Amino acid sequence: MRAFLLALIPCLAFADPAIPADPDEAAYPAIERFVKVLEQVRLRHPDADKVAYDRLVNHALEGMLSSLDPFSSFIHPEMARALEADPKLDPYLPSLGLTLGVRDDGLFLSNVAPATPGSRAGLLAGSAIVSVDGNPPPPLAVMLSSLRKAPGQKTKLTVKSLTEPKPLEIELVHVAVEERAVTEARLLDDNSTGYIRLASFMGTCAREMEAALDELEDKGMKRLILDLRGNPGGDLQQTVEILGFFVPPGTAVVTTQGRGGEVQGEPLKTAERQRRKRDYPINMLIDRMSASASELTAGALQDLKRAVIVGETSYGKGSVQNIIPMGGGTALRLTVATYHTPSGKTPHRTGITPDVKVDFTDGDRERLALAYRRAALTADEAKQLEGWTDPVLEAAKSSK
Repeated sequence: MRAFLLALIPCLAFADPAIPADPDEAAYPAIERFVKVLEQVRLRHPDADKVAYDRLVNHALEGMLSSLDPFSSFIHPEMARALEADPKLDPYLPSLGLTLGVRDDGLFLSNVAPATPGSRAGLLAGSAIVSVDGNPPPPLAVMLSSLRKAPGQKTKLTVKSLTEPKPLEIELVHVAVEERAVTEARLLDDNSTGYIRLASFMGTCAREMEAALDELEDKGMKRLILDLRGNPGGDLQQTVEILGFFVPPGTAVVTTQGRGGEVQGEPLKTAERQRRKRDYPINMLIDRMSASASELTAGALQDLKRAVIVGETSYGKGSVQNIIPMGGGTALRLTVATYHTPSGKTPHRTGITPDVKVDFTDGDRERLALAYRRAALTADEAKQLEGWTDPVLEAAKSSK
Protein backbone atom coordinates (compact mmCIF):
# COMPACT_ATOMS: atom_id res chain seq x y z
CA MET A 1 0.00 0.00 0.00
CA ARG A 2 2.83 2.40 0.86
CA ALA A 3 4.34 1.98 -2.60
CA PHE A 4 0.95 2.80 -4.14
CA LEU A 5 0.65 5.94 -2.01
CA LEU A 6 4.15 7.13 -2.82
CA ALA A 7 3.42 6.70 -6.52
CA LEU A 8 0.14 8.62 -6.18
CA ILE A 9 1.50 11.66 -4.33
CA PRO A 10 3.44 13.19 -7.26
CA CYS A 11 0.27 13.06 -9.35
CA LEU A 12 -1.56 15.15 -6.77
CA ALA A 13 1.23 17.51 -5.82
CA PHE A 14 2.32 18.73 -9.25
CA ALA A 15 3.77 22.22 -9.24
CA ASP A 16 0.85 24.52 -9.97
CA PRO A 17 1.01 27.89 -8.18
CA ALA A 18 -2.79 27.97 -7.95
CA ILE A 19 -2.87 24.91 -5.69
CA PRO A 20 -3.12 25.73 -1.95
CA ALA A 21 0.22 25.90 -0.19
CA ASP A 22 -0.02 22.58 1.64
CA PRO A 23 3.47 21.13 2.05
CA ASP A 24 4.09 18.15 -0.22
CA GLU A 25 4.53 15.89 2.78
CA ALA A 26 0.94 16.66 3.88
CA ALA A 27 -0.39 14.61 0.97
CA TYR A 28 0.97 11.29 2.22
CA PRO A 29 -0.75 11.11 5.64
CA ALA A 30 -4.01 12.42 4.17
CA ILE A 31 -4.08 9.81 1.39
CA GLU A 32 -2.88 7.11 3.77
CA ARG A 33 -5.74 7.93 6.16
CA PHE A 34 -8.23 7.68 3.30
CA VAL A 35 -6.90 4.31 2.16
CA LYS A 36 -6.84 2.96 5.73
CA VAL A 37 -10.50 3.91 6.18
CA LEU A 38 -11.31 2.40 2.80
CA GLU A 39 -9.67 -0.91 3.74
CA GLN A 40 -11.28 -1.00 7.20
CA VAL A 41 -14.70 -0.53 5.60
CA ARG A 42 -14.01 -3.27 3.08
CA LEU A 43 -12.71 -5.60 5.78
CA ARG A 44 -15.32 -5.11 8.49
CA HIS A 45 -18.62 -3.79 7.13
CA PRO A 46 -21.25 -6.58 7.20
CA ASP A 47 -22.88 -5.59 3.87
CA ALA A 48 -20.43 -7.14 1.45
CA ASP A 49 -22.44 -5.96 -1.55
CA LYS A 50 -21.75 -2.32 -0.63
CA VAL A 51 -17.97 -2.36 -0.29
CA ALA A 52 -16.75 -2.59 -3.88
CA TYR A 53 -13.90 -0.16 -4.50
CA ASP A 54 -15.76 1.76 -7.23
CA ARG A 55 -18.83 2.26 -5.06
CA LEU A 56 -16.94 3.42 -1.98
CA VAL A 57 -14.66 5.78 -3.86
CA ASN A 58 -17.51 7.27 -5.91
CA HIS A 59 -19.52 8.01 -2.77
CA ALA A 60 -16.44 9.48 -1.12
CA LEU A 61 -15.98 11.75 -4.14
CA GLU A 62 -19.64 12.76 -3.94
CA GLY A 63 -19.09 13.83 -0.34
CA MET A 64 -15.92 15.70 -1.29
CA LEU A 65 -17.69 17.71 -3.99
CA SER A 66 -20.77 18.46 -1.88
CA SER A 67 -18.55 19.80 0.92
CA LEU A 68 -17.24 22.57 -1.34
CA ASP A 69 -20.39 24.51 -2.25
CA PRO A 70 -24.04 23.87 -3.16
CA PHE A 71 -23.31 23.84 -6.89
CA SER A 72 -20.43 21.36 -7.20
CA SER A 73 -21.40 17.71 -7.57
CA PHE A 74 -20.14 14.29 -8.62
CA ILE A 75 -21.81 12.61 -11.60
CA HIS A 76 -22.06 8.88 -10.93
CA PRO A 77 -21.59 6.35 -13.75
CA GLU A 78 -25.24 5.27 -13.42
CA MET A 79 -26.34 8.81 -14.29
CA ALA A 80 -23.85 9.03 -17.12
CA ARG A 81 -25.23 5.79 -18.58
CA ALA A 82 -28.82 7.06 -18.30
CA LEU A 83 -27.92 10.20 -20.24
CA GLU A 84 -26.03 8.17 -22.82
CA ALA A 85 -29.03 5.85 -23.31
CA ASP A 86 -31.38 8.82 -23.75
CA PRO A 87 -29.52 11.98 -24.83
CA LYS A 88 -32.78 13.96 -24.69
CA LEU A 89 -33.37 13.05 -21.03
CA ASP A 90 -33.78 16.24 -19.00
CA PRO A 91 -33.32 15.51 -15.28
CA TYR A 92 -34.46 19.00 -14.22
CA LEU A 93 -37.96 19.55 -12.82
CA PRO A 94 -38.55 23.31 -13.17
CA SER A 95 -41.86 23.32 -11.28
CA LEU A 96 -39.98 22.09 -8.18
CA GLY A 97 -36.46 23.36 -8.90
CA LEU A 98 -34.97 19.89 -8.49
CA THR A 99 -32.44 18.07 -10.64
CA LEU A 100 -32.60 14.31 -10.18
CA GLY A 101 -29.67 11.94 -10.45
CA VAL A 102 -29.12 8.22 -10.20
CA ARG A 103 -26.33 6.35 -8.45
CA ASP A 104 -25.80 2.77 -7.31
CA ASP A 105 -28.25 3.11 -4.39
CA GLY A 106 -31.01 4.67 -6.49
CA LEU A 107 -32.38 8.14 -7.19
CA PHE A 108 -31.15 11.24 -5.40
CA LEU A 109 -31.28 15.04 -5.61
CA SER A 110 -28.20 16.06 -7.57
CA ASN A 111 -29.00 19.77 -7.40
CA VAL A 112 -31.54 22.12 -5.80
CA ALA A 113 -31.98 25.38 -7.69
CA PRO A 114 -32.31 28.68 -5.82
CA ALA A 115 -35.63 30.52 -5.71
CA THR A 116 -37.70 27.33 -6.14
CA PRO A 117 -40.06 25.18 -4.03
CA GLY A 118 -37.22 22.73 -3.40
CA SER A 119 -34.85 25.34 -1.98
CA ARG A 120 -37.59 26.99 0.07
CA ALA A 121 -38.39 23.60 1.63
CA GLY A 122 -34.75 23.21 2.67
CA LEU A 123 -33.98 20.21 0.46
CA LEU A 124 -30.27 19.48 0.14
CA ALA A 125 -28.32 18.27 -2.87
CA GLY A 126 -27.08 14.72 -2.39
CA SER A 127 -30.17 13.58 -0.47
CA ALA A 128 -31.40 10.09 -1.35
CA ILE A 129 -35.02 9.82 -2.50
CA VAL A 130 -36.71 7.23 -0.28
CA SER A 131 -40.27 7.51 -1.57
CA VAL A 132 -42.49 9.60 -3.85
CA ASP A 133 -46.12 10.14 -2.87
CA GLY A 134 -45.80 7.19 -0.50
CA ASN A 135 -44.38 4.76 -3.07
CA PRO A 136 -40.83 3.58 -3.80
CA PRO A 137 -39.22 5.77 -6.47
CA PRO A 138 -39.63 4.38 -10.01
CA PRO A 139 -36.86 4.43 -12.65
CA LEU A 140 -35.51 7.88 -13.46
CA ALA A 141 -37.34 8.45 -16.76
CA VAL A 142 -40.67 7.32 -15.27
CA MET A 143 -40.24 9.52 -12.22
CA LEU A 144 -39.36 12.58 -14.28
CA SER A 145 -42.49 12.08 -16.36
CA SER A 146 -44.75 11.57 -13.34
CA LEU A 147 -43.44 14.68 -11.56
CA ARG A 148 -44.12 17.12 -14.39
CA LYS A 149 -47.33 18.29 -12.74
CA ALA A 150 -49.60 21.30 -13.15
CA PRO A 151 -49.20 24.39 -10.93
CA GLY A 152 -50.81 23.93 -7.52
CA GLN A 153 -50.53 20.14 -7.53
CA LYS A 154 -48.58 18.58 -4.70
CA THR A 155 -45.83 15.98 -4.40
CA LYS A 156 -44.74 14.27 -1.20
CA LEU A 157 -41.06 13.40 -1.13
CA THR A 158 -39.35 11.38 1.57
CA VAL A 159 -35.63 12.06 1.47
CA LYS A 160 -32.61 11.04 3.52
CA SER A 161 -29.74 13.50 3.76
CA LEU A 162 -26.34 13.10 5.35
CA THR A 163 -27.20 15.78 7.91
CA GLU A 164 -30.40 14.19 9.25
CA PRO A 165 -30.50 10.92 11.22
CA LYS A 166 -33.98 10.01 9.96
CA PRO A 167 -35.73 10.33 6.60
CA LEU A 168 -37.67 13.56 6.20
CA GLU A 169 -41.07 13.82 4.49
CA ILE A 170 -41.71 17.10 2.68
CA GLU A 171 -44.76 18.20 0.72
CA LEU A 172 -43.96 20.41 -2.26
CA VAL A 173 -46.41 22.49 -4.27
CA HIS A 174 -45.60 22.72 -7.97
CA VAL A 175 -45.35 26.25 -9.34
CA ALA A 176 -46.09 27.58 -12.78
CA VAL A 177 -43.22 27.45 -15.24
CA GLU A 178 -43.31 30.72 -17.09
CA GLU A 179 -43.33 30.35 -20.86
CA ARG A 180 -42.22 33.95 -21.25
CA ALA A 181 -39.47 35.80 -19.43
CA VAL A 182 -41.39 39.09 -19.27
CA THR A 183 -44.61 38.17 -17.49
CA GLU A 184 -45.97 41.67 -16.88
CA ALA A 185 -45.35 45.12 -18.37
CA ARG A 186 -47.61 48.09 -17.62
CA LEU A 187 -47.75 51.73 -16.63
CA LEU A 188 -48.62 52.39 -13.01
CA ASP A 189 -51.35 54.78 -11.93
CA ASP A 190 -49.23 57.91 -12.45
CA ASN A 191 -48.96 57.01 -16.17
CA SER A 192 -45.24 57.83 -16.16
CA THR A 193 -43.76 54.96 -14.11
CA GLY A 194 -43.37 51.67 -15.93
CA TYR A 195 -43.39 48.30 -14.19
CA ILE A 196 -41.82 45.19 -15.76
CA ARG A 197 -41.55 41.80 -14.13
CA LEU A 198 -38.71 39.68 -15.53
CA ALA A 199 -39.18 36.07 -14.37
CA SER A 200 -35.93 34.65 -15.80
CA PHE A 201 -32.96 35.37 -18.02
CA MET A 202 -33.60 32.40 -20.29
CA GLY A 203 -34.63 32.02 -23.92
CA THR A 204 -35.42 35.27 -25.69
CA CYS A 205 -35.62 37.40 -22.56
CA ALA A 206 -33.54 40.27 -24.00
CA ARG A 207 -35.82 40.53 -27.04
CA GLU A 208 -38.91 40.39 -24.81
CA MET A 209 -37.43 43.01 -22.49
CA GLU A 210 -36.60 45.40 -25.31
CA ALA A 211 -40.10 45.07 -26.78
CA ALA A 212 -41.67 45.80 -23.38
CA LEU A 213 -39.43 48.84 -22.89
CA ASP A 214 -40.28 50.17 -26.36
CA GLU A 215 -44.01 49.83 -25.72
CA LEU A 216 -43.90 51.55 -22.32
CA GLU A 217 -41.63 54.33 -23.60
CA ASP A 218 -43.99 54.96 -26.49
CA LYS A 219 -46.78 55.35 -23.92
CA GLY A 220 -44.82 57.99 -22.00
CA MET A 221 -42.74 56.07 -19.44
CA LYS A 222 -40.26 58.36 -17.66
CA ARG A 223 -39.15 55.97 -14.93
CA LEU A 224 -38.82 52.16 -14.67
CA ILE A 225 -39.42 49.69 -11.85
CA LEU A 226 -37.85 46.36 -12.83
CA ASP A 227 -39.00 43.43 -10.68
CA LEU A 228 -36.45 40.59 -10.36
CA ARG A 229 -37.90 39.01 -7.23
CA GLY A 230 -37.86 35.22 -7.40
CA ASN A 231 -35.84 35.33 -10.64
CA PRO A 232 -33.34 32.42 -10.46
CA GLY A 233 -31.12 33.73 -13.26
CA GLY A 234 -30.29 32.18 -16.61
CA ASP A 235 -28.16 32.93 -19.64
CA LEU A 236 -25.15 35.21 -19.16
CA GLN A 237 -25.18 36.61 -22.71
CA GLN A 238 -28.85 37.56 -22.35
CA THR A 239 -27.95 39.28 -19.08
CA VAL A 240 -25.23 41.38 -20.72
CA GLU A 241 -27.58 42.28 -23.56
CA ILE A 242 -30.22 43.51 -21.10
CA LEU A 243 -27.63 45.53 -19.19
CA GLY A 244 -26.75 47.14 -22.51
CA PHE A 245 -30.21 48.73 -22.64
CA PHE A 246 -29.37 50.89 -19.60
CA VAL A 247 -25.63 51.69 -19.66
CA PRO A 248 -23.39 53.27 -22.31
CA PRO A 249 -22.24 51.10 -25.23
CA GLY A 250 -19.05 49.13 -24.63
CA THR A 251 -19.35 49.19 -20.83
CA ALA A 252 -17.59 46.35 -18.97
CA VAL A 253 -20.27 44.80 -16.77
CA VAL A 254 -19.05 41.32 -15.75
CA THR A 255 -15.65 39.77 -15.08
CA THR A 256 -14.77 36.21 -14.14
CA GLN A 257 -12.17 35.48 -11.48
CA GLY A 258 -10.53 32.22 -10.50
CA ARG A 259 -8.73 31.29 -7.32
CA GLY A 260 -6.79 34.15 -5.76
CA GLY A 261 -8.70 36.78 -7.73
CA GLU A 262 -7.01 35.98 -11.04
CA VAL A 263 -9.10 37.49 -13.84
CA GLN A 264 -10.05 34.91 -16.46
CA GLY A 265 -10.45 36.21 -19.98
CA GLU A 266 -11.68 39.61 -21.04
CA PRO A 267 -14.49 41.44 -19.22
CA LEU A 268 -17.92 41.03 -20.79
CA LYS A 269 -19.01 44.33 -22.32
CA THR A 270 -22.30 45.68 -23.56
CA ALA A 271 -22.86 46.07 -27.30
CA GLU A 272 -21.04 48.86 -29.13
CA ARG A 273 -24.30 50.27 -30.45
CA GLN A 274 -27.49 51.19 -28.64
CA ARG A 275 -30.79 51.47 -30.54
CA ARG A 276 -32.42 53.77 -27.97
CA LYS A 277 -30.87 55.85 -25.22
CA ARG A 278 -32.49 54.97 -21.91
CA ASP A 279 -31.23 57.26 -19.16
CA TYR A 280 -34.38 57.49 -17.06
CA PRO A 281 -34.32 56.52 -13.35
CA ILE A 282 -34.55 52.82 -12.50
CA ASN A 283 -35.65 51.07 -9.32
CA MET A 284 -34.89 47.36 -9.21
CA LEU A 285 -36.74 44.98 -6.88
CA ILE A 286 -34.90 41.95 -5.48
CA ASP A 287 -35.53 39.43 -2.73
CA ARG A 288 -33.75 36.53 -1.07
CA MET A 289 -34.60 34.29 -4.03
CA SER A 290 -33.17 36.60 -6.72
CA ALA A 291 -30.12 34.66 -7.86
CA SER A 292 -27.27 34.42 -10.34
CA ALA A 293 -27.99 36.62 -13.40
CA SER A 294 -30.48 38.64 -11.33
CA GLU A 295 -27.70 39.46 -8.90
CA LEU A 296 -25.25 40.36 -11.66
CA THR A 297 -27.83 42.70 -13.16
CA ALA A 298 -28.66 44.35 -9.84
CA GLY A 299 -25.00 44.56 -8.82
CA ALA A 300 -23.84 46.04 -12.13
CA LEU A 301 -26.54 48.72 -12.24
CA GLN A 302 -25.91 49.50 -8.57
CA ASP A 303 -22.15 49.86 -9.16
CA LEU A 304 -22.69 52.06 -12.20
CA LYS A 305 -25.17 54.28 -10.32
CA ARG A 306 -27.92 53.42 -12.80
CA ALA A 307 -30.43 51.87 -10.42
CA VAL A 308 -31.62 52.05 -6.84
CA ILE A 309 -31.98 48.51 -5.51
CA VAL A 310 -35.02 47.92 -3.28
CA GLY A 311 -36.02 44.87 -1.23
CA GLU A 312 -34.02 42.13 0.51
CA THR A 313 -30.44 40.87 0.25
CA SER A 314 -30.34 38.46 -2.69
CA TYR A 315 -29.59 34.73 -2.72
CA GLY A 316 -25.80 34.74 -3.20
CA LYS A 317 -25.09 32.65 -6.31
CA GLY A 318 -22.35 34.11 -8.46
CA SER A 319 -20.19 31.19 -9.51
CA VAL A 320 -19.16 29.31 -12.66
CA GLN A 321 -19.41 25.52 -12.99
CA ASN A 322 -17.64 23.31 -15.53
CA ILE A 323 -18.37 19.67 -16.38
CA ILE A 324 -15.07 17.76 -16.22
CA PRO A 325 -15.09 14.15 -17.52
CA MET A 326 -13.27 11.68 -15.28
CA GLY A 327 -12.39 8.00 -15.51
CA GLY A 328 -14.82 5.12 -15.12
CA GLY A 329 -17.69 6.92 -16.84
CA THR A 330 -17.89 9.59 -14.13
CA ALA A 331 -17.61 13.38 -14.22
CA LEU A 332 -17.39 16.41 -11.96
CA ARG A 333 -19.62 19.44 -11.97
CA LEU A 334 -17.10 21.75 -10.35
CA THR A 335 -17.19 25.40 -9.38
CA VAL A 336 -14.12 26.91 -11.04
CA ALA A 337 -14.61 30.68 -10.79
CA THR A 338 -16.81 33.51 -9.56
CA TYR A 339 -18.56 36.33 -11.40
CA HIS A 340 -17.83 39.94 -10.43
CA THR A 341 -19.64 43.22 -11.03
CA PRO A 342 -17.89 46.39 -12.32
CA SER A 343 -16.64 47.39 -8.85
CA GLY A 344 -15.00 43.97 -8.43
CA LYS A 345 -17.46 42.60 -5.87
CA THR A 346 -19.10 39.22 -6.26
CA PRO A 347 -22.58 38.17 -5.14
CA HIS A 348 -21.19 34.68 -4.43
CA ARG A 349 -22.23 33.62 -0.91
CA THR A 350 -22.99 37.20 0.22
CA GLY A 351 -25.65 38.34 -2.25
CA ILE A 352 -26.42 41.90 -3.31
CA THR A 353 -27.36 44.29 -0.50
CA PRO A 354 -30.22 46.61 -1.49
CA ASP A 355 -29.93 50.38 -1.21
CA VAL A 356 -33.39 50.44 0.36
CA LYS A 357 -34.12 47.50 2.65
CA VAL A 358 -37.76 46.50 3.08
CA ASP A 359 -39.17 44.05 5.63
CA PHE A 360 -41.02 41.31 3.76
CA THR A 361 -42.92 38.75 5.82
CA ASP A 362 -43.78 35.18 4.88
CA GLY A 363 -47.37 36.35 4.52
CA ASP A 364 -46.24 39.02 2.06
CA ARG A 365 -44.30 36.38 0.16
CA GLU A 366 -47.37 34.14 -0.17
CA ARG A 367 -49.50 37.02 -1.41
CA LEU A 368 -46.85 38.15 -3.87
CA ALA A 369 -46.86 34.67 -5.42
CA LEU A 370 -50.62 35.01 -5.85
CA ALA A 371 -50.30 38.52 -7.26
CA TYR A 372 -47.87 37.29 -9.92
CA ARG A 373 -50.59 35.00 -11.29
CA ARG A 374 -53.51 37.30 -10.54
CA ALA A 375 -55.30 36.51 -13.81
CA ALA A 376 -55.65 32.80 -12.96
CA LEU A 377 -56.68 32.92 -9.28
CA THR A 378 -59.56 31.04 -7.75
CA ALA A 379 -62.17 33.01 -5.81
CA ASP A 380 -60.63 31.93 -2.49
CA GLU A 381 -57.15 32.94 -3.63
CA ALA A 382 -58.41 36.32 -4.84
CA LYS A 383 -59.84 37.00 -1.37
CA GLN A 384 -56.36 36.62 0.12
CA LEU A 385 -55.22 39.62 -1.93
CA GLU A 386 -58.04 41.90 -0.78
CA GLY A 387 -56.58 44.90 1.04
CA TRP A 388 -52.97 43.79 0.51
CA THR A 389 -50.35 46.13 -0.91
CA ASP A 390 -46.88 45.07 -1.98
CA PRO A 391 -44.50 46.79 0.51
CA VAL A 392 -41.47 46.49 -1.77
CA LEU A 393 -43.25 47.97 -4.76
CA GLU A 394 -44.63 50.77 -2.58
CA ALA A 395 -41.12 51.51 -1.28
CA ALA A 396 -39.82 51.66 -4.85
CA LYS A 397 -42.56 54.08 -5.88
CA SER A 398 -41.53 56.50 -3.14
CA SER A 399 -37.78 55.98 -3.62
CA LYS A 400 -35.66 58.39 -5.64
